[in-house]
Amino acid sequence: MAIRRHVLVHGHVQGVFFRDTTRRYAQTAGVAGWVGNRPDGTVEAVFEGAPESVEAMVRFMRDGPRGAAVEHVDVSDEPVEGLEGFSVR
Repeated sequence: MAIRRHVLVHGHVQGVFFRDTTRRYAQTAGVAGWVGNRPDGTVEAVFEGAPESVEAMVRFMRDGPRGAAVEHVDVSDEPVEGLEGFSVR
């Protein structure tokens, strides 16, 4: 059974390879979805997949890659859409 989480990461999270690192982790974990920068300086992502893999991605987002300074993370549940692959927006 798959789950879906929508994540919004606040702090110094752009310009530190957050999106690319997230993409690599998601592909390794077998998680589908996307990640992108928002105009307000946050990073937004959607993860779909096995509960343990999705939760691992959410945990990663709370720290981010080296160079990131995550202040806080908003996480919400969403209905699964059956996404395939993982993309950077």
